[in-house]
Amino acid sequence: MSDLLGLLGRRVPANARRVVEICADDLPEYAAAASDPREYADMLDFAVFIRRRTIDLVAGDEPLTDDDLAVVAATGERRGETGLSRTALRRLLALHASATLNEIQEASGPHDLPVTMRVLGWLGPQGAAAQQAYTLGFLKGQKRFLPVVARVRQFAEMVLAGEAAALAGGRDLGIHVPDSYQVVVARVPDVDAETSAEVVHAVWHRYGVPATWCAPDEFVALVPVEPQTDAAGLIRDLAEITGRPFATGTATGPAAALSEAFALARRVSRVTRVETAPGYLHTAADVFLELGAADLPEIDRWLHHLARRLTGGPDLVGTLDAYYRHDLNRVRAATALRIHPRTLDYRLRRVHELAGIDPAGTHGIRVLSTVVSRVLAGR
Repeated sequence: MSDLLGLLGRRVPANARRVVEICADDLPEYAAAASDPREYADMLDFAVFIRRRTIDLVAGDEPLTDDDLAVVAATGERRGETGLSRTALRRLLALHASATLNEIQEASGPHDLPVTMRVLGWLGPQGAAAQQAYTLGFLKGQKRFLPVVARVRQFAEMVLAGEAAALAGGRDLGIHVPDSYQVVVARVPDVDAETSAEVVHAVWHRYGVPATWCAPDEFVALVPVEPQTDAAGLIRDLAEITGRPFATGTATGPAAALSEAFALARRVSRVTRVETAPGYLHTAADVFLELGAADLPEIDRWLHHLARRLTGGPDLVGTLDAYYRHDLNRVRAATALRIHPRTLDYRLRRVHELAGIDPAGTHGIRVLSTVVSRVLAGR
């Protein structure tokens, strides 16, 4: 008969000490807190508590109680109050989960398979519930030292990463979490840290929209689909504050699972044109040819080669851009370029000579409009 639970119970004190040591060795922030004897005692007490409760509840085939989750949340809150970063929090939770699985593996013998599977089956949903409670407590603890805008930025990052506690944490911040978000990505080069912070602050206070910078040149905003928010106004403010030309991309997805929408909006932003004041938020439908080309290295190289050929003529890319933006109307395109229609005709002939493709033909429109978009997107 299996004695797995009994063996795990006898090993609780040693396993608890070991997991605290593992976390302290791996995380300098955790180690700094653990250097305080009272904090260390609290960490050890929690490691003992969660292991004993796991054994008791698995034996009775019961879930974590509200009181159990309250203890977990209080521990997370304490870590938030001590200034643990969110990056360290994610690592801390991963280390605890990994240590628990290692402890089960070490204690399991050849006759323990049914009980081992029972323990693992319990840990799946209950471990997720405990991690969410710990994270919510952590977010609550951060209120003591983290400004509201910084917490809003953190909320946006957590939602984009698909972290389960994000939506509940947002409601605690006073954020109305809609069913769906329009993810807006803007590629803005050469923005300093002060301006980046100003943009996030302005977007939150003017529109109530959570936003962040996922890279020094990548601004991301979560615009609620319902109630409708002025995304175009948000983009105008971004242009005004940064004073930089940029490209945009957008996609919509459920608030609880935004990773796909974020990835698509990001891809769209990388193939759309860079503009001083973008007047339109591009979607995948607007640039599906460019997206397809970007996914095929051979096509990507061919289009790059065509683009290099066109740089050998007098502003041929700008000419094609005006020509296509004015629906192949020569007179309107020439007027926009401030040149004579015959000059436009000459440039179009030059395109034909250099690229070997008629810019007014169906094939030419498909290929050369993609080339133009790539060049104007900075690719």
